[in-house]
Amino acid sequence: MKRVFLIVLDSVGIGEMPDAANYGDEGSNTLKACFNTGKLDIPFMKELGIFNIDGIDYGEKIQNPKASLARMKEKSKGKDTTTGHWEIAGITSEKPMPTFPNGFPNEIIEKFEKATGRKVLCNKPYSGTKVIEDYGKESIETGALIVYTSADSVFQIAAHEAYVPIEKLYDYCKIARNILTGDYAVGRVIARPFIGEYPNYKRTTNRHDFSLKPPSSTMLDKMKENNLDVIAVGKINDIFAGCGITEAIKTTGNIDGMNKTIEISKKDFEGLCFVNLVDFDMLYGHRNDVEGYTKALNEFDKQLRILNENLRDEDIVIITADHGCDPTTASTDHSREYTPMIAFGHKIKEGVNLGTRNSFSDIADTILEYFNLGKNLYSKSFLDDIAK
Repeated sequence: MKRVFLIVLDSVGIGEMPDAANYGDEGSNTLKACFNTGKLDIPFMKELGIFNIDGIDYGEKIQNPKASLARMKEKSKGKDTTTGHWEIAGITSEKPMPTFPNGFPNEIIEKFEKATGRKVLCNKPYSGTKVIEDYGKESIETGALIVYTSADSVFQIAAHEAYVPIEKLYDYCKIARNILTGDYAVGRVIARPFIGEYPNYKRTTNRHDFSLKPPSSTMLDKMKENNLDVIAVGKINDIFAGCGITEAIKTTGNIDGMNKTIEISKKDFEGLCFVNLVDFDMLYGHRNDVEGYTKALNEFDKQLRILNENLRDEDIVIITADHGCDPTTASTDHSREYTPMIAFGHKIKEGVNLGTRNSFSDIADTILEYFNLGKNLYSKSFLDDIAK
């Protein structure tokens, strides 16, 4: 019974890509920023060989890494969560998803206001915590919805849970999703509920992403079509709009996500367990909290060792990321960075350095080949190089 655990460390980039300057991301290096705190303590990932990956010029390289390793280069245009995950699953996005640095056009806002019966506040790029601090009180008093964006391709709607019930907020997001088409087809519409009393508002874990449907078949669809399990942990189900998923498991953060992944590893299934750990990005990268980011990596390392202890003979674990989000740069946005690929398991060779791969989609091809569902459908499998 073959099983693959594909874990995306959301935003854990490992250094700027050659075209980083085109995105305003020169000098970004998320993992190095955490290392430079002097508090990064990831002994298990060090044993696996994370510091042996090409281009990493910090940390202790070990003589005999316990995993196969690669540096992944994003082929798609962009640095968005959706773009990154889609490429991991086999889709290359030839053009960036639309962004709105000056806010959304009046025609979009007017359609949204008419469809929801509520006015809109803000409508410009904003920090998610600052926007509820600045507009939360007015939103409650007027019944208006807070709409904002960022450097990413997102339309975010914030409302207080006590005044706009969660399901109603989700309905408003679905309305926005239907309006945002064509040139305005953002990658994600995101519900951002909050609670509390002014001025101490706090975002809740009831966030929900309403993504575009993938434009073509992905690795997930191919696995589901062949009666394999595709278990989505965290926001994976949202990112793929439910396409190709056989079971969706919600999480409240990184620790909960890994705990649920460990529990899944104790159960019988055949196929893919696809995990997203969002706290790295949402709680620490976007808030320039390098200390929190580092602590979260240390916690993940401990849980990853526990997962390893539960692996069966045919299991493969692949650790990667979807983009960067350097918490020490002036920007609080995603960064255009290489990502790591760490593969290990009883049937995976140790110490194989695959160098720099030209597409995240190599991961999709490798997984599909492992399940005998084709070879090099999207990019280039590396299974022959790492399988014992």
